[in-house]
Amino acid sequence: MIRKIHITKPLYLLCTLTCLYLPGKAQQLQQDATLLQNASLDNVVQYALKHQPSFQQSLIDEEIVETTIRNKLSAWYPQLNLNYSLQHNFQVPTSVIGGNPIRLGVNNTSAAQFTVSQNLFNRDALLAFRSKGDVRTQARQHTGIDKIGVISNVSKAFYDVLATMQQIKVSDENIARLESSIRIATNQYKAGLTDKTDYKRATISLNNSKATRVANLVVLKAKSAYLKTLMGCPDSVDLHIAYDTLQLEKDAMLDTLQLPDYTRRAEYQFLQTQKRLLSANLQYEKWSYLPTVALNGAYNMNFQDNDFAKLYNMNYPSSFAALTITLPIFQGGKRKANIDQAGWQLKKTNWDIINLKNAVNAQYAQAMAGYKTNLANYQALKENLALAREVYGIIELQYKSGVKTYLEVITAETDLRTSEINYYNALYQVLASKIDVQVALGQIVY
Repeated sequence: MIRKIHITKPLYLLCTLTCLYLPGKAQQLQQDATLLQNASLDNVVQYALKHQPSFQQSLIDEEIVETTIRNKLSAWYPQLNLNYSLQHNFQVPTSVIGGNPIRLGVNNTSAAQFTVSQNLFNRDALLAFRSKGDVRTQARQHTGIDKIGVISNVSKAFYDVLATMQQIKVSDENIARLESSIRIATNQYKAGLTDKTDYKRATISLNNSKATRVANLVVLKAKSAYLKTLMGCPDSVDLHIAYDTLQLEKDAMLDTLQLPDYTRRAEYQFLQTQKRLLSANLQYEKWSYLPTVALNGAYNMNFQDNDFAKLYNMNYPSSFAALTITLPIFQGGKRKANIDQAGWQLKKTNWDIINLKNAVNAQYAQAMAGYKTNLANYQALKENLALAREVYGIIELQYKSGVKTYLEVITAETDLRTSEINYYNALYQVLASKIDVQVALGQIVY
């Protein structure tokens, strides 16, 4: 016998949601893998904004703020409540009236009360309604500040990894040149043209270059781990760095005639929003002298009977509507103290804005000075690299022709290696200092 399996509606819904979720999750994982396989700066930053724990917590904070706003605004809606009670009296209360004890009440009572209230003026709800826009804006601005920090830190760590990778690349090229030099020096020694000191010197230089390469590989592993940490990337995942040196050289350029405008900074916009919220809080404290006004109403159902089986046969209802006005008359100076405190907090924020303005100017001056210094150093080292390559090429040809000694070849090769390392380090220092300038100018877009 073949049994038919019937899928219930909830199970069918669960299966449908699972089928929709899994392809979406697989697509997300595939996109993340693509970013890591081609880990350019843009892809690394994009990955970090999706997986960096601190930044994701900022996004969660936005959702928490949103739910808090809804919680506060709920006070403006009518509040409905139901209270129910069921009571059995083992001994009915007795009162003495005119010297005679009289039992008041019955053995069984039950009551149900429906209440409704509507706030007409409530300073807590009014503050939430008036400041909800600024509260949302402040949460987004806080996330934006965190985002700028993520972009800045990840970019600098990315350039730091690139600098080490270039040092390893320079070591590889240097090792290849030295191995070629060893072969030439050995052949010339065997031919009786030179003594054995030439190829021994080449061997010493080769061993030093290999040791330097091993050291850089260890450093690269540590720097890559730090970059992954900033990205929120698991250490077990391979990160394939992709870059274009020519594009990086173009990206290093910056308009040095720009002037700082502190109003463009995310921190300034955050403080402006905070100032508006503190102004609203000051007004909130002033509202404490106003009464709280609310409409209230209730409908009561009362059931009483000595026989429990007949308890709900007869209802003795009651109902009312009321206007409630609550006005604190004297609180020991509490309201005045709260108003003064809110006013001082607002003044403190004004000084925070002034302090930020001064800090932005100092930060920009420091960042621009660092950028100009690194840029000048980069341009000088770029010229040195071109000269070192030319000198090495000439001396190598002259050595092969027997005009120059191998010591001069080693010196030229050392100059070339140093020039290459210094050039790449200078390039990435310029790029990192450019980020500092952009942060100071408020040009990191989020």
